[in-house]
Amino acid sequence: MTQASEGQAAVAGEPQVVPFAKDRPAVRPAPGQPRVIAVANQKGGVGKTTTAINLGTALAAIGEQVLIVDLDPQGNASTGLGIERRSRRTSTYDVLTGAAPMRAAALATAVPKLWIAPSTLDLSGLELEIGQERDRAFRLRTALRDLNNGMPEPAFTYVLVDCPPSLNLITINAMAAADSILVPLQCEFFALEGLSQLLKTVEQVKTTLNPELSIHGIVLTMYDSRNNLANQVVADVRQFMGRKVYDTVIPRNVRISEAPSYGKPVLVYDLKCVGSEAYLRLATEIIQRERELKAS
Repeated sequence: MTQASEGQAAVAGEPQVVPFAKDRPAVRPAPGQPRVIAVANQKGGVGKTTTAINLGTALAAIGEQVLIVDLDPQGNASTGLGIERRSRRTSTYDVLTGAAPMRAAALATAVPKLWIAPSTLDLSGLELEIGQERDRAFRLRTALRDLNNGMPEPAFTYVLVDCPPSLNLITINAMAAADSILVPLQCEFFALEGLSQLLKTVEQVKTTLNPELSIHGIVLTMYDSRNNLANQVVADVRQFMGRKVYDTVIPRNVRISEAPSYGKPVLVYDLKCVGSEAYLRLATEIIQRERELKAS
């Protein structure tokens, strides 16, 4: 075993202590309520926003009404879907401070059936503003509870929450509101260490705030088959997380990187590139898991 793989193996043992992470099934959403999936990882640059945008696009393409909730103060999901900053008159900051309902923040995108509640830099000061409030961890859950009330059909069926690259109060809000967590994991040396920290946080949220929370799945991103370390990371994650790891692996692809600068999901920007094909396969896997859940 190489020095790198020895280090990974030592770190990789940690996720095993999380009792529900491997095989616990997702929980069926309440009737009439959207299915809420938080896309979370405290590490930056692992593909959270790209995954949220392209999964939302794929779900919308099969007829689901999808809302992406941008909870990153950088607003990359909003920019990646072509929402200019001057158009973000009502943002997720307004929603979480109670100044506006979620429906007031939701904007239609160029993708049919796909909406986004955009973020602004104001969100970076949210923790200081509501940190002493008793309901500080449940602001998003409360906002989503009324999302479909009085809304003409079709109502939203999926909400994808794009979380910031940290385990702060905003991410806790996302986890407290979510039915499940989707974890993008970059194929790099410290991936499993970061995963262990995230799983411990999810377990704490499950214990104290949201008993029904589950791990929907882990998607491996930025994979380069020519890199031996990347191959070792894939093997280690699959060994320790089992069926929770999606079969699809997202490769490094320049078209994925280019698409946000045009305000488009890669599935719209270049449908035939290897990145788009990978996200379509991932969406197919996720949709299949969702169908199995609804049928159970």
